[in-house]
Amino acid sequence: MSDKPTNEDFLRLADPMRRELLAHCYRMMGSVHDAEDLVQETYFRAWRAYDGFEGRSSLRTWLYRIATTACLTALDSRSRRPLPTGLGAPSLEASAPLVQDTEVPWLEPVPDTLAGAGTADPASIVTSRESIRLALIAALQHLPPRQRAVLILRDVLRWKAAEVAEAVGTSTAAVNSSLQRARAQLNEVSPSLDDPVEPLSQEQRAQLDRYVAAFENYDIDSLVHLFTKDAVWEMPPFVGWYQGPDTIVQLTKTQCPAKGPGDLKLVPIAANGQPAFAMYYRGDQFAIMVVTLSGDQISHVGMFFEEKLFGTFGLPATLEGSAPK
Repeated sequence: MSDKPTNEDFLRLADPMRRELLAHCYRMMGSVHDAEDLVQETYFRAWRAYDGFEGRSSLRTWLYRIATTACLTALDSRSRRPLPTGLGAPSLEASAPLVQDTEVPWLEPVPDTLAGAGTADPASIVTSRESIRLALIAALQHLPPRQRAVLILRDVLRWKAAEVAEAVGTSTAAVNSSLQRARAQLNEVSPSLDDPVEPLSQEQRAQLDRYVAAFENYDIDSLVHLFTKDAVWEMPPFVGWYQGPDTIVQLTKTQCPAKGPGDLKLVPIAANGQPAFAMYYRGDQFAIMVVTLSGDQISHVGMFFEEKLFGTFGLPATLEGSAPK
């Protein structure tokens, strides 16, 4: 009987790695939908080539090499995915008409359940909450694709420089140089890859409860006490972004369609290893909201108005028992 691996062996051994590979592709692409497509492509390529897999590296390493190559090829023809904060200065007039740009390939949030950050698996360094935080994914988007791949493979996956060089098709010296430049750029970002993500404290949970209550009860003025003094609010595909509690409150009062208690409903979810909410307006899907806390105050809110994200998060388009008025 031959010991040569079969395609059935591949499916059995490789399927448990699907979520960590999706997290890897998401870090590279900044889009959960692109990441899902590239994971599918990775598995198809690997399945076709598995008969020739000689086991000189682990199956996991081999899959990551294929996934990285697939991502780099895809990025040759795609623009980086920014957030509005990456495009210019904050908007000064919260009551000015919103400007939408649907041509920009905006950064997308990722559900913790898809990227593995919601599991208790002790081996999940490759899908840890630290490495999929929204601020870090946005910062990674500013790195050139190969530099991005080098940093992820070295600092997230902890590969050796020689392994990274083989995966991205360059020299060890080039890997070390790219890594130094990438780290220098990420050092300007807060949080960094080295910052731990702690469980929410009792006060942080209470602050989030107050945040939800403010929207659902249409007590917008109370929001001003929940944000840090330099808090940021951004909401792709709208190009503007807003800074400071007073500006954020004014924006909410003038731009949000809600007019009174009960118009909005926030459903707790988890995205990018952070607290998040699905916001419904009069029972209909409205936005996915990812919240960043600094201490016991809110320092950043990213609202994402892409409707297909509700399906990605496994959420209904409408809330049962909450019909539009």
